Amino acid sequence: MGWSLAALVIVAVVLAFLFQEAAIRRVDQGLRELTDNLVRYSTVDPNTQEVFAPPLTDERALAAYSGRYWEIAEPTSDGKVRPLVRSYSLFDSVLNTPPDLVKRFAAAPGKSIAFDTRGPLNEPLRARAQQNWLPGRPTPVIFLAAEDRTPLNRDVRGFVVATAAAFLLLSAGLIAAIIIQVRVGLQPLFELRREVAAVRRGKAERLVRTYPVELVPLAEELNALVAHNQEVVERQRTHVGNLAHALKTPISVMLTEAAQRPGPLAEVVGRQAETMRQQVDHHLRRARAAARAQGQGERTSVAEVLDELARTLERIFRDKGVEIDWDADDALYFLGERQDLLEIAGNAMENACKWGRARVRVRAAPSGDERLRLSVEDDGPGLPEEAREAVLQRGARLDESAPGSGLGLSILHELARAYGGALKLDASPLGGLRVEVELPRAEA
Repeated sequence: MGWSLAALVIVAVVLAFLFQEAAIRRVDQGLRELTDNLVRYSTVDPNTQEVFAPPLTDERALAAYSGRYWEIAEPTSDGKVRPLVRSYSLFDSVLNTPPDLVKRFAAAPGKSIAFDTRGPLNEPLRARAQQNWLPGRPTPVIFLAAEDRTPLNRDVRGFVVATAAAFLLLSAGLIAAIIIQVRVGLQPLFELRREVAAVRRGKAERLVRTYPVELVPLAEELNALVAHNQEVVERQRTHVGNLAHALKTPISVMLTEAAQRPGPLAEVVGRQAETMRQQVDHHLRRARAAARAQGQGERTSVAEVLDELARTLERIFRDKGVEIDWDADDALYFLGERQDLLEIAGNAMENACKWGRARVRVRAAPSGDERLRLSVEDDGPGLPEEAREAVLQRGARLDESAPGSGLGLSILHELARAYGGALKLDASPLGGLRVEVELPRAEA
């Protein structure tokens, strides 16, 4: 479209230039006829060598300052032009000529010279000069004719305005036609794009609209790709489940046997087996989250999950009198499975309840077009800045006297990363720790 508009502008400029040149040629033609008449019918007195113009050259030249002028002059020895005879329309004025007019005639003998100058009333003139020899006169004579070019300039301006208006209308029509063509002609592509976005955001499972013949193969391939991705995810989930079953059973047997046979060896085996179970749970959880994040998007209400977690944790930490103040828009949705959001938010909120004194604040809100931010704060002792990185490591525990395995924030960190999100630890205005998690957001 930009090239089309540029081409229209160029065409308009070229047309205006051509119209101006044609108008100037028309004026020059009239001036040529006037100078030719002066040359043809002017006479010279053989005794005085005085030049006489013909009695009638142009009726318009008989009125003072009429805009039609002529003059007969001769070159002087200093390269200037001295008037000999002039039209009545010049009255008490003479035609202004270029200072190098005599030199230009000397450089190009026999050729006429056209130029622009100013008239008696300072009006713009188009002039033509021609140098000839008259019988009975030993020196050349310069014949000058001029015409007011104000009407010419007015016509050119009118043509430019009319052309500009016409091309503006044409450009507006062209732009409107292109917009309509794009909106109407490419509407199926826009629909396809919106439907693919709905699939990606978990609002639809496949493409169901009817598309033109040209787009049917593309829609079918996209549906096949979605089905293939779902199949891959299901295989991954099945594999993860099988692996969990295969590992958890031997570990459970080891823990049972160690518990039934007390002793130093049993204690070591039990402790290591428990560590193995925690690590297996951690990595299986991470693998399941990664599989879900790569597969078909699902929508989970954030408010429902926070409400469920708040009620559960307030009952668990009833002895501490923990109050959980949570807030989330009902239209806010997590782009992922409910179980994963329960684990992410649950780990952060449980950690806050464990270390907080009595108050926990939870906020969930949109963060950009496709993200949401979950913030969990407590009024506990907080966490030094230098220790915040360490607690994200698997099994890291800064206080061994507190219950737990040290995997809470690590699990949260890994799950957030599996969904392409991020975890940030900071100081809370409540006095304790603030945990901020960024996660993908689904459209309401």
